[in-house]
Amino acid sequence: MQYLAPGNAFDDYVEPARSKPELWRVLFGIVIIAAVYALGIALVFGGIAVIAGPGNFELWASEMIEATGPTGTLLLLATFVGMALGPMVAAAAIHGRRIASLFGPLPRTVRHFLIALVVCAASYSLSFLLPNDVQLQPNLDRALWLSFLPLALVGVLVQTGSEEILFRGYIQQQLAARFRATWVWMVLPAVLFGSLHWQPAIMGDNAIYIVAAATLFGLLAADLTAKTGSLGAAWGFHFANNTVAILVVAMDGPLSGLALYSAPLDVASADIRPLILLDMGTTFVTWILIRLAVTRVP
Repeated sequence: MQYLAPGNAFDDYVEPARSKPELWRVLFGIVIIAAVYALGIALVFGGIAVIAGPGNFELWASEMIEATGPTGTLLLLATFVGMALGPMVAAAAIHGRRIASLFGPLPRTVRHFLIALVVCAASYSLSFLLPNDVQLQPNLDRALWLSFLPLALVGVLVQTGSEEILFRGYIQQQLAARFRATWVWMVLPAVLFGSLHWQPAIMGDNAIYIVAAATLFGLLAADLTAKTGSLGAAWGFHFANNTVAILVVAMDGPLSGLALYSAPLDVASADIRPLILLDMGTTFVTWILIRLAVTRVP
């Protein structure tokens, strides 16, 4: 498929990035994004210091870093605000682009976001019916979970949106404006996205499997962005995926603080590799279904 053929949705989506497509601008933009992201993290830590006070700062900062409790996990999700703002600053300051051009046409973005959510809800519900040996355990009291749920959903929306704006909205768009080769603007951002999930200290030998799963998701999200010419479908796909993984069923350990249930599995154990492969298969099938749905409702 020629994503960048004149008249295609993705070609129109990339058009605003073509006015200033120089590679040095993209690299400078990434430096700015990193700086804004770091500033956002510093502001969150600063807010903790002000609210918690010197005596409790270390305790709350540790809870945020570990993200094994609901408040700490919310604080960690809040750090992604800087990642969302960074590409917006770079697009406006370095490329002279409207911030809205990172998202694509608003009606299409919202429509495809909702379509992806509906498809994911159906697909993931069916996947939970597949037989497995995992015995889920309660993680949070249901009333406490419900009290945190509105803010938690906003947090996951920000976290997934920031990653989509950066990887699919800014990097993919700007590379596509400079290079026509699909492997450059689709594969490279996906590999970068996957590599940032490399955590061998926590995941041991499973780290490479997690990177592979994240890279696969990055490729599929890049395809949905190229297919639709907006972030909507990829963002909805990402939001649904992370909502399940962070708010519904989480592995014991980091980012488990807001989950209703936990899976008592060691993330470094070889026992979870079949589950990672199953998750990759579910992700691939869900992508096919989303792609079919957005084709029918452009």
